[in-house]
Amino acid sequence: FGLINRATLRQQALNCLKGLADEIDPQTKVGRLSLGQRQLVEIAKALSRGAHVIAFDEPTSSLSAREIERLMAIIGRLRDEGKVVLYVSHRMEEVFRICDAVTVFKDGRYVRTFDDMSQLTHDQLVTCMVGRDIQDIYDYRHRPRGAVALKVDGLLGPGLREPVSFEAHKGEILGLFGLVGAGRTELFRLLSGLQRNTAGRLELRGHELKLRSPRDAIAAGILLCPEDRKKEGIIPLASVAENINISARGANSGLGCLLRGMWEKGNADKQIKALKVKTPHADQPIKFLSGGNQQKAILGRWLSMPMKVLLLDEPTRGIDIGAKAEIYQIIHNLAADGIAVIVVSSDLMEVMGISDRILVLCEGALRGEVSRDQANESNLLQLALPRHRADGVAN
Repeated sequence: FGLINRATLRQQALNCLKGLADEIDPQTKVGRLSLGQRQLVEIAKALSRGAHVIAFDEPTSSLSAREIERLMAIIGRLRDEGKVVLYVSHRMEEVFRICDAVTVFKDGRYVRTFDDMSQLTHDQLVTCMVGRDIQDIYDYRHRPRGAVALKVDGLLGPGLREPVSFEAHKGEILGLFGLVGAGRTELFRLLSGLQRNTAGRLELRGHELKLRSPRDAIAAGILLCPEDRKKEGIIPLASVAENINISARGANSGLGCLLRGMWEKGNADKQIKALKVKTPHADQPIKFLSGGNQQKAILGRWLSMPMKVLLLDEPTRGIDIGAKAEIYQIIHNLAADGIAVIVVSSDLMEVMGISDRILVLCEGALRGEVSRDQANESNLLQLALPRHRADGVAN
């Protein structure tokens, strides 16, 4: 008579979760589950409907290493049971690990299908995706280094265990590398005014700088593209144009409070064109854009304002290889214009590919500086890995 049989639904849910996520209680609110567990619930939902074809769209972009391993095992099991699995990912290692065939799309167009993964190399796949050799993706260009733009002297604050000191120069791309928990994002929060420092001082182009809030940093010309662009970067329900214009709107409004429609449209169109943001129109809600185009819109926001130092926290995370190449070009162009660009990245190849110098953080302390010519995976990881004394205590 239209009444819900809770006991039966619970048993059905348990049956669907069995062998997939046995630890999840069907009565638990989904909001309390980890991202990995939510992913498993989605798979269970698909299986409960008797699905024979299951599509995964960037399923590992927010998962931990352990959750990724579990998901890979489950996908392998689904394949062995005769399910058809469509797997969309920008992570090359995952594609080669689990896929039997791969199809490449570029800019909404079909490019090519590779049916024999055993004959396909990583470089061949990347070249097919971006239209040029992998060596050209980082697009590194040598530039003369200018005067000191930002001087960090003995900076301490939440997330830093030892005082941090370094300089970033005009026209320089300074890389920051470190493992999870190294203090990279925490350092950026101090440099952008999101957290107040407890010791040390900052100088911007020779003048002492005191940051009490992000407003102070933005006014001074220190601008941050955060690691989690969906939570901290974009305004999802707002248009692409609004996301680009919002920070510069105050300085370009009539009487300080009236929106200037011509400027708003002109600036949005200018940044969309210059940064090659792929969107049907400027009024498109930004949540419908790909991660790479959302990132370019955030960069367009800061390009709409006076900029001296640009902080990029994991600028290409969750972005396909083609969009990465475009982001790298933008970064190099900014450096060529005299901006000091500081890039945090957990991707070793990326940080070596685009940086003029690399600073390595480990457990909240600055371990060392490596020039571009001297940088390799071995010496960067040596600095990034915690050191242990004979008694087994991390040093």
